Order: sequence, then structure tokens, then C-alpha cells
Amino acid sequence: MMGALERWGSRTLFPDLFELLESPWGMLRTAEGTIRIEDYIDNGKYVIRAELPGMDPEKDVEITVSGGVLRLHAERHEERKEAHRSESRYGSLSRSLTLPEGVTADDIKATYDKGILTITVPMPESAKKEAKRIAIEK
Repeated sequence: MMGALERWGSRTLFPDLFELLESPWGMLRTAEGTIRIEDYIDNGKYVIRAELPGMDPEKDVEITVSGGVLRLHAERHEERKEAHRSESRYGSLSRSLTLPEGVTADDIKATYDKGILTITVPMPESAKKEAKRIAIEK
């Protein structure tokens, strides 16, 4: 779909349009931005890695867990020394992720290194079961 539209060098012909179409829910976004993440299971742990470059994790980032949902909230502040063009986003960023059943919030750990926030969630024994394949009937 986007391949049919022309791009000039590294800049798009319609940058705001491409940004809205970047995710399937892009057009439903509010003024609050989203945080790009990757998540995976590694050695019995659910690992969430979030891109938060240039943030102070003690001042700008908050992680909460309630009702089996981990909520990541960050505030990016703009520091203007002089008028200039900027394509960086400032303001509130948030992301919510449903945690596996049985996770204890006290066992969740978070680290921040070189702009990447890594959250490690130990998987409870009940969540470590193998997935069962469901047959499709004809």
C-alpha cells in the first residue's frame, strides 16, 4: 500500500500520512503518543524492551501494575535554547500490556541502559505450559 506512494530520499512526500498509517491503530491515536516496544519470552521470563532515548528513568518514566496490566508512562520534555526545526516528539507517551496470569508485581524488575528500558517479568509455572494447537475443521 505505501510502496505505491513516492518517497524523496529519506523524507516522504506525505510524512504525517505515513506516520498515521505506521500502525494499524495509528489513526485512532490521541495526542498521547505510543512507546515502541518489543516483547518476547526468554528462559522463563517475559521480557519487554521499550525505546525511550534521552529520558531520565527516575524523573520521566513510571511503571505501574494493576489488574494484570503493566502500564508504562513517560514524559518527554522539550528543551528549547533557540528556535529550530524539530521532528522529535515531546509530551506524554504510554503503553499498556496484559501480563500472563499469576504474575506477582513484586517480582518485576526494570533496568535502563542507552535509551532502552528493559522490564523482566518472571513467568509463573501456570503460564509456562506449552501452547496447544487447535485443529481447523472443514
